Amino acid sequence: MTSESIDPQFSERTISEERAQAIREEQLLKRAVVRLNGHVLGFVIGTIGAIALFTATIWLVIKGGEVVGPHLGLLDNYLFGYSVSYLGSLVGAVYAFVIGYASGYLISSVYNFFALLRSNSHKPKTR
Repeated sequence: MTSESIDPQFSERTISEERAQAIREEQLLKRAVVRLNGHVLGFVIGTIGAIALFTATIWLVIKGGEVVGPHLGLLDNYLFGYSVSYLGSLVGAVYAFVIGYASGYLISSVYNFFALLRSNSHKPKTR
């Protein structure tokens, strides 16, 4: 088999260029996929927490009774200004959003740190 019989599109140079391009695309995809956006995760967790606490508080206020929400009222020890009332539900929702946002941002930062460490430890060896 002579070099003239080999199709030029399958030459070594073309194959190595295609392989290098595939490796670059794979690395780019890995970096894009493994990263979490801290602001988005914080917003989502904060919003879910705020809606949950607001709904639970309003539910107990509407339900009423002699003693309204003694267990949920214990959050007053941690959330200054919170109470099982209409105004307290808004105060609690703000606290829940802030705590959820900070938690989501922290979780994504820690995750991204370890994902970066992992992706750096699996770099392909170049020749």
